[in-house]
Amino acid sequence: MAGGSGHGTKAVVVALFANLGIAAAKLVGFLITGASSMLAEAVHSAADSGNQGLLLLGGRWAKREATRRHPFGYGRERYFWAFVVALVLFSLGSLFSLYEGVSKLRDPHELASPLVAVVILLIAIALESQALRVAANEARLEKGDAGWWSYIRHARSPEIPVILLEDIGALFGLVFALTGVGLSTLTGDAVYDAYATLAIGVLLGVIAAVLAYEMRSLLLGESATPAHVATIEQAIGATPGMTELLHLQTQHLGPDELLVAGKVRMDGTLGFAEVVRCIDDAERRIRETVPIARVIYLEPDID
Repeated sequence: MAGGSGHGTKAVVVALFANLGIAAAKLVGFLITGASSMLAEAVHSAADSGNQGLLLLGGRWAKREATRRHPFGYGRERYFWAFVVALVLFSLGSLFSLYEGVSKLRDPHELASPLVAVVILLIAIALESQALRVAANEARLEKGDAGWWSYIRHARSPEIPVILLEDIGALFGLVFALTGVGLSTLTGDAVYDAYATLAIGVLLGVIAAVLAYEMRSLLLGESATPAHVATIEQAIGATPGMTELLHLQTQHLGPDELLVAGKVRMDGTLGFAEVVRCIDDAERRIRETVPIARVIYLEPDID
């Protein structure tokens, strides 16, 4: 779960174009029907489109070469922009939906042409389902045997978990909007549309909070996955001349870049040149088994 070479670009692009079309359709639906849940969903989709643009921007900027000021490169750009996505989702999506829902409760009005809203929402559900399918297929390449929630919580690549949560939230939001429009039409009471709008706001707020928490952890710097740590330990243990791994520390510089630092006990009979060759051999073994281990520092010690 360290992140693939594609960085989930396909899922991000598919979600971007889907949300642009959906946002336009929902806005037209709101202008025709006056349904606040449709307006909330239009803002939601527009915010999601901006989010995907930010993820693409982060992926592009993360590829910049290291500089003297940033010697470890810019891999964490992807974490930073994913964190910004969480803030955008909360500020533009959740807060607007809550505001619109409260306004509709205070001043409810009958929906016009609800059938138009229903058709648009059904089409949007179909498009969002397709976007979610693409994201899920890419996630399966990364998550292995891990469960979906475990993958979202522990993935070191931010793009696919963000898109998964956005798409899931979008589908639930569409169901809420469809339910609100349907009940308002059947009962003649627009309060159900207002309740649906509030539900969308709460849903987006929860998703934004989860994303912000996870991206904060990645920004602070997370260690390698347990599987990678075990592989690194095995590579060091298999190196001739190294008798014991005293301690090991790892940190992700980005989804596909890993810093490895360790202290190893060496055979006391080795000369200086042999110690150097031994450390070089250990670094080669680590990079062969864990290719994302880009920066490696091994400190020798003796009894």
